[in-house]
Amino acid sequence: MSMWTSRLDAAGIHEPQMRDDFTRQRSLVARYKRAAYTAVLLFLPRPLAPHVIAAVAFMHHTDNLLDQGPLPQRAAAYTAWEKEVSQALATGTSDHPVIRPLLHTGACHPRLLVHAEDFLRTASTELEFTGFATEPDYQRYLDQYSLPAFMLVACLLAPGDEPAGYRAACRTYIDGSQRLDFVNDLAEDLSDGRLTIPQDTLASHGVTRTDLVQAQDTPGVRALLRHLLQEARTALAASHCVTGFLPPANRPFVRALIALEEATTDAAGVKGPGLLTAPARPAVSAMLKILIREYRHTRSLRRSRADRYDCTSSE
Repeated sequence: MSMWTSRLDAAGIHEPQMRDDFTRQRSLVARYKRAAYTAVLLFLPRPLAPHVIAAVAFMHHTDNLLDQGPLPQRAAAYTAWEKEVSQALATGTSDHPVIRPLLHTGACHPRLLVHAEDFLRTASTELEFTGFATEPDYQRYLDQYSLPAFMLVACLLAPGDEPAGYRAACRTYIDGSQRLDFVNDLAEDLSDGRLTIPQDTLASHGVTRTDLVQAQDTPGVRALLRHLLQEARTALAASHCVTGFLPPANRPFVRALIALEEATTDAAGVKGPGLLTAPARPAVSAMLKILIREYRHTRSLRRSRADRYDCTSSE
């Protein structure tokens, strides 16, 4: 039995069409961020892993509709998608291979459907994005798009009622992650005509959009990149508190997620102005070290739980 098959079985996903839907979404998610996908399989409890995959796949599919193509095309595609998803959430049925797993997961984790509705209500923020004039503009983007998107996954990691302070901790994490993505994806975003750095931040470092487009290696550009990466690093460091809101079984996954982002931040710092031509990637050895460390934690936790069960059953 494969690792993925065992997780579908553990999650109670037995119907052939539904298994195919989940497996198709798994393939898409794996291509997006392989290390994070590996962390899902290795560290999350087996019954939870397919549901996290379904939430991530829905988020990415929506994001791609909002990002890819000319604005009129994107707007029309998102309008149709929002209507289709809203109808599916209202009726509980759909013929779409991305929506069917979402509904199945929502039946097991009802809070996901609430967060899906919240996400749809504000996702057009990404469609309308034209850049940030100031830091407060970025903060609004974070609240209206990045955080609702992340809560699709975060709501699955903290079962039951959302703990007080959990959403704020999630916001700290996604702030660091979003800041990292914006600086690490500068080359791609600029080539698509998107500038994700607030204008007032550029001005404070004496850097222009042209400097970035032309991949200028100047003291101002270097200082700007260091500043952006430090903002990401600070938020990611503070976000470790989010694990305290989670059940022990889900903590290794989130620790690995944050550590992978921190390793990417370090790699981006080494790359410096090279980020203006291509993104940074952590060394394979650095990613393996993180995965192995958390795998050991996961194995130790599962072994401890098994030992407790054996002791109880032998009484």
